[in-house]
Amino acid sequence: MPENSSRLELSGSRQFTSWLAQKHLSLAFTTYQAGKVFWIGLQPNGQLSVFERTFERCMGLTVHHNSLYLSTLYQLWRFENSLSPSQNYQGYDAVYVPQMSYITGDLDIHDVVMAEGNPRPVFVNTLFSCLATVSETHSFVPLWQPPFISKLAAEDRCHLNGLALRDGQPRYVTSVSRSDVADGWRDHRSDGGCVIDIESNEIIATGLSMPHSPRWYRDRLWLLNSGTGEFGYVDTATGQFEAVTFCPGYLRGLAFVGDFAIVGLSEPRHNKSFQGLALDAALAKKDTTPRCGIGVIDLRSGDLVHTLRIEGAVSELYDVVSIPNVQRPMAIGIRSDEIRRVISMGEA
Repeated sequence: MPENSSRLELSGSRQFTSWLAQKHLSLAFTTYQAGKVFWIGLQPNGQLSVFERTFERCMGLTVHHNSLYLSTLYQLWRFENSLSPSQNYQGYDAVYVPQMSYITGDLDIHDVVMAEGNPRPVFVNTLFSCLATVSETHSFVPLWQPPFISKLAAEDRCHLNGLALRDGQPRYVTSVSRSDVADGWRDHRSDGGCVIDIESNEIIATGLSMPHSPRWYRDRLWLLNSGTGEFGYVDTATGQFEAVTFCPGYLRGLAFVGDFAIVGLSEPRHNKSFQGLALDAALAKKDTTPRCGIGVIDLRSGDLVHTLRIEGAVSELYDVVSIPNVQRPMAIGIRSDEIRRVISMGEA
């Protein structure tokens, strides 16, 4: 595992690797706390493959066809898988190469998506409380802002964070609050969270606790009610959040494959942003401590059936994605000579 400078231990539950093999997929996740992107797959002998690269404050992550997009401290990156389906490189069946970077400045970019018919990524510009896209000449171009935000200012007023596609287009966002003053969201962490339909500008769910990672899947709007540790969905007719599974950690990052949801768990930070949430009481009631790692939830039962526990240098995750039809991915970094020697030639 390259660039590993401190102790880190990743251990899968008993059936985690066989589940990856059965589904013929791999995973990638970000940790801005440690400044790492991890690619998780299987070695030829069936054991876990773990590959990491260093990117400062890496957060939003999305896979779109052959591309992988990643938001970092002041850039938005696009990686391309340089291998064809039949190729192999040192035992890896996908090699993600950084091909393009937009300089955005420190916008605190959270979720990133690729909409159908739009060659440019759309992202949550949390600092300016809006949705935005990249620009050839500017830091960003604003696309939409919540109806309660009166001005686009670098003030992180409501902590807009999550973005879901529906029918290939941006449709739903999550916000920690409806505050319209600088840093106002911190006063509404327990129950000020909401979901907004950006097509109608309607607030379709309220009373949530630091919601993250909305995703539209199988005709339902799923999300993570992070402040309570619950994975569930919003009944779009009533606006009620229906909890499906409690997970022992602060939840961020959500992906789906077949009958399964993949969630990211973090250990809550010991600061005012994370203290005093319902998650604390729930963990104490269940006599457990918060974990960092990946959880796999069976949508048919709501059970947490597989886990990847992470201990040591990494204690917080932000986003997680599945990479279909790739068993063992890796990536080229920008901090070593390797990037000088990876050259590809396109067609005229």
